[in-house]
Amino acid sequence: MLFTTVQISSTLRRLSTMRLRVLTRLAHCTRPSVNTHYIGRRHYHSNGDPPRILITGSLGQLGTGLARLLREKYGIENVIMSDIVKPTKDIVKSGPYVFGDILDFKCLQEIVVTYRIDWLVHFSALLSAIGEQNVPLAIRVNIEGLHNVMELSKQYNLRVFVPSTIGAFGPDSPRNPTPNITIQRPRTIYGVSKVHGELLGEYYHHKFGLDFRCLRFPGVISSDTQPGGGTTDYAVQIFHDAIEGKDFECYLKPTTRLPMMYIDDCLRSLWEMLVAPEESLRRRTYNVTAMSFSPEEIVSAVRKHFPNLSVSYKPDSRQYIADTWPEVFDDSEARQDWGWRHQYNLEAMCQIMFDNLHRQHQLEATVAR
Repeated sequence: MLFTTVQISSTLRRLSTMRLRVLTRLAHCTRPSVNTHYIGRRHYHSNGDPPRILITGSLGQLGTGLARLLREKYGIENVIMSDIVKPTKDIVKSGPYVFGDILDFKCLQEIVVTYRIDWLVHFSALLSAIGEQNVPLAIRVNIEGLHNVMELSKQYNLRVFVPSTIGAFGPDSPRNPTPNITIQRPRTIYGVSKVHGELLGEYYHHKFGLDFRCLRFPGVISSDTQPGGGTTDYAVQIFHDAIEGKDFECYLKPTTRLPMMYIDDCLRSLWEMLVAPEESLRRRTYNVTAMSFSPEEIVSAVRKHFPNLSVSYKPDSRQYIADTWPEVFDDSEARQDWGWRHQYNLEAMCQIMFDNLHRQHQLEATVAR
C-alpha cells in the first residue's frame, strides 16, 4: 500500500501530538513523595541483611523514640542504644544497650567493631541553656566528642547522622524565614558547636567521601520525656502543667515565635534523611520544620482543652537566646529534594499530646493502687 506525502505528513503530526500529550501528562505529575524511593531494600546489605545502627546519647529526648522506630524497621538486635547513664529496666528489656562514652575513642571503637555497626546516629550533646552554664564541658562533649565520632565513622566507613538545630543561627541571620543557606554566627556554645559539626561533616564528605547527613531541627515536642530546661521546652511544660492542674509560668515573652515540630514528625524526617538515596541529596545539611508559634498561640490552643489554665510570663536568660533564633524555618529544599512532608500542625499536636499524657496518668494511677 502506497502513502501520499499528505498522508505521511498527517500521520507524523498525529504521532507528534500524541507524544506531546504524554510528555505534558508526565510534566504535570506531582513529584513522588520520599517513600517511593524506599520501596525495596536499597539501604540493606547486598546479602539482604539490614543495617546495624548505633545511637549515642540514646536516653535523651529523641534517642528512645528513634530506637523504637528503627527496631520496628530493622529488628531489635540491629539497633544498639548507648549512653553514660544507668538505664531503666524497660530500656534494658527493649533491646541492646551498652555504655558508650563519646569522649573515649577506644570505647566507641570497641562498640563499632563488636556490634558490626553500619550507621551511627550521634545524639550526645549538651543543649543550649545547659551548655551556657558550663562552656568547657559543652566544648568537650559537643566538639571533642563529635571529632571522635567523625574520625571513627571515616575509619570504618559508616553512614553518620548528626542533628543540628535552629540554635545554629544567630542575630545576624534572617529570622522570617530562615533559609537553608545563609549567614549563621550563633551566640551560644551549643549553636557554635552545631555549626562546627555541620561544616566538619561537609568537609569530611568532600575530603574523605564520608556519608555525613544532618538535619537542623526546630523545638521538638514530646510526651515521652520530661522537659529539660531548654529554650523551647516551655512548649512541653505547658501540657504537663495543664493536665496536672498547675499554673503555667512561661520564661519567654508571649509573642516570641519559634519553629516547632512534634516528635513523630521529627523522627520520621530523621529516618527519611537516613535512607534517602545519595543522588537526591544536593546538600549534607537541611532545615526541617512543621509549624511556628508563640507562647500566647500555644496557650490559646491548650485552653481549648483546659479553659481554666492560669498563665503568667516571666522572661529569663532564655529569652535572649530565643531572640537570636529563627521565627520561621524555610525547609523548602528538604521538601523538594527528598520529599519531606510534616503531618502534625498545632491543633493535631495538642490533641495527641493530651491523649498520650492522659494515658500515662491513668497508667500511673493504676500502678499506684
